[in-house]
Amino acid sequence: MTTLTTGRGRGRILPPPVTGQELVLIGVIAALWLMLTLVTPSFGTAASLQPLLVRLAPVAVIAVGMTLVIVSGGIDISVAASLMVCSVVTAKLLVGTGLPMLPALLVSLALGGLLGAINGLLIVYGRVHAIIITFGTANLFQFIGLRIFDSQTVNNIPAAFAFLGRGEAGRTLGVPHSFLLMLLIVAAAWWYIRHMPSGRHFYAIGGDQRSARLAGIPVSRRIMSAYVLTGVLVGLAACMTLAGGTSTLDQNVGRGQELAVIAAVVIGGTSITGGRGSVLGSVLGALLVQTVRSGVTQLGWPSQLANLFVGLCIVIAVGTDLMRERRRAR
Repeated sequence: MTTLTTGRGRGRILPPPVTGQELVLIGVIAALWLMLTLVTPSFGTAASLQPLLVRLAPVAVIAVGMTLVIVSGGIDISVAASLMVCSVVTAKLLVGTGLPMLPALLVSLALGGLLGAINGLLIVYGRVHAIIITFGTANLFQFIGLRIFDSQTVNNIPAAFAFLGRGEAGRTLGVPHSFLLMLLIVAAAWWYIRHMPSGRHFYAIGGDQRSARLAGIPVSRRIMSAYVLTGVLVGLAACMTLAGGTSTLDQNVGRGQELAVIAAVVIGGTSITGGRGSVLGSVLGALLVQTVRSGVTQLGWPSQLANLFVGLCIVIAVGTDLMRERRRAR
């Protein structure tokens, strides 16, 4: 049977609690924060760090689900389009009906879960590679989102999600609630993956799907659950996005979010071929990406430099992962 427990040697599927790559990321992030604080002292102030943490939360939340998807051997490039659909539907409901926070949140979570279920069903039963399916659904979801926008912005959005926003109502002791919620989700996901048999199944599926089936693991059910969970987390990220923005929503919402999420997961050490990764690394990857973007803005450099740096990090991370795989295959 497939080994699903941690330990030394070739049978280990789970990574150690904190990997070497995660320690390197912590060091790089600490060095970046120190350098930016010395160069631009305003970076280390609450006025700078609070918006950074608010922007980090939705990316890191989606990255939790994306980690499970990629660890199990898949990928989801439709998350940005799903975020657009959840955001515009929720925003229009808030404007049209004045829903309070909890019902609006439940609508967004349910809609995100539905979009994730569509991806999961097509991948599991269509038996087509996830990148092809989610590329198709990304275009489909984007079309739906644009039709709902109807070439107009959504204006006068009520502050139903102020609890997750940038203002005083969205912070406790200066820490944004969206960031605290993200930490709870990450901690729960980390514990689930490491200590629950169903959580360890994702590693087995990504390592060798055929062996996982022979070991009695419900492969289709686990893959389906990864995409549904990712969809639900996209729905939560949509609420965070509405809370962290203004009272107006335009058609650019979510644009490029899939690249930010995948970059965070890959930079965090998750193998793009599946079977290896951790949510802690993905969150650190997201923090690195957001730190770079915030730093480039504060230094007054062209925004393209942030994309260049993130792109280089992705190439280095993927290259390192592929070389590691080749050494193991020898």
